[in-house]
Amino acid sequence: MSFNAYAASGVQRSSRKASRPTNPVGLTELFKIGIGPSSSHTVGPMLAAGNFARTLHGLESRVARLTVILYGSLAWTGTGHGTDRAIILGLTGSRPDSIDPNDVEPRLASIQKESRLTLPGGQTVEFIKDRDIVSDRVQTFKRHPNAMRFEAFDATGHPLAAEIWFSIGGGFVIRDGEESAVRNWSAPHRYGTAAELLELCRNSSFTIAELVLANERANHPGSDPLAHVDSIADAMFDCIKRGLSCDGELPGGLKVRRRARQIHQNLLAEEQSDKELSPHRILDFVSVFAMAVNEENAVGGRVVTAPTNGAAGVIPSVLRYYRDFCPGADQQGIRTFLLTATAIGGIIKQNASISGAEVGCQGEVGSASAMAAAGLAAALGATIELIENAAEIAMEHHLGMTCDPVGGLVQIPCIERNAFGAIKAINAASLAMRGDGVHHVSLDQVIETMRQTGRDMKSKYRETSRGGLAINVPNC
Repeated sequence: MSFNAYAASGVQRSSRKASRPTNPVGLTELFKIGIGPSSSHTVGPMLAAGNFARTLHGLESRVARLTVILYGSLAWTGTGHGTDRAIILGLTGSRPDSIDPNDVEPRLASIQKESRLTLPGGQTVEFIKDRDIVSDRVQTFKRHPNAMRFEAFDATGHPLAAEIWFSIGGGFVIRDGEESAVRNWSAPHRYGTAAELLELCRNSSFTIAELVLANERANHPGSDPLAHVDSIADAMFDCIKRGLSCDGELPGGLKVRRRARQIHQNLLAEEQSDKELSPHRILDFVSVFAMAVNEENAVGGRVVTAPTNGAAGVIPSVLRYYRDFCPGADQQGIRTFLLTATAIGGIIKQNASISGAEVGCQGEVGSASAMAAAGLAAALGATIELIENAAEIAMEHHLGMTCDPVGGLVQIPCIERNAFGAIKAINAASLAMRGDGVHHVSLDQVIETMRQTGRDMKSKYRETSRGGLAINVPNC
């Protein structure tokens, strides 16, 4: 499978404990361009539905009906996260990295009006959403809470095909029965833990960013990994820009209004006035950058999973903080930031989880904050020890954070939570860089603690909207 084909597949391992040393998670695997509002509930299901639809090749003429059963968090909060909509689009062959967000509503309206959808091979099939997509809130799967069962039947009701897929966070999906995806690469620099990563860097004299880049170049000959890094950065900055240009009410019924544009305009106006500027105004800019991204995510706009959609605002806002407010910031620093963040995010994913349905928001905003802290420290010239310390501090101080979206929507508390994750990342990088790299708690220990905490966390606090703010805040 080619570099681009594999990156587009969205398929990835789901094992919690990595076999070490192992192939690290790649840049294009971790940072995906998709649509909101959720990587695990929108991007993943769209990919899984598309993968199932393509397995029907050769059977399309016999297919008369399709059914989908959602389990776990997908069943509890799928409607608010747009899971049903994503699955319908996926069954038609649409992909989150290529679909135009402006085309979503007209296409869904047409399918609903005709009660039919067209499979990738051209066969049209009757499809009624309320009948053919069912939420099962009883059955659970040990492998991962976010499960989907796809079935195809002929005109007599005889089953033609059936598959179970898991959406394991960050837009990664895996089919039941597969231990891991077939990955057509073998990294020359293999690591499964932060300790192994640091040891590799010491032995090779590489920085973390240089080591990640060496892996990408070795395994994707003929491509330009730096061009992809630049495209990811551009997509992040573009998302901030779009979020700062729009206002109005977010969809879903909570009547939450966009705030980023107005706050940003107020900040700019203060800079043009004679008013004395507050010393924390830069942090206000960081917060509003993060909120802008997550407001875009809430309306189904184009965002970068970093490492998830629910946490998509943390890394872009800290990256822009580096670009706009840090002396000496340049393109090389932006690349160093994202390459370093890739290494940290991959280690977290392989040894714990980035899925809110599996470990709570500590695995989403917490992971993003750790990635951003490491990336910022690296861009500012920190040693590998200080970079690891920065990631550890940020992750440590998100431990135990629940995922309790009100109304099953990625709005409350998610939008503001991204702003706080970004501020924590900056604070973590600053604290680490004022030290000597020596600390009592390692990043690996914090990641293992996060995994254990998520395992012990009651399911109602893991993206089911059955606990926390989700039941204590009115839905309208």
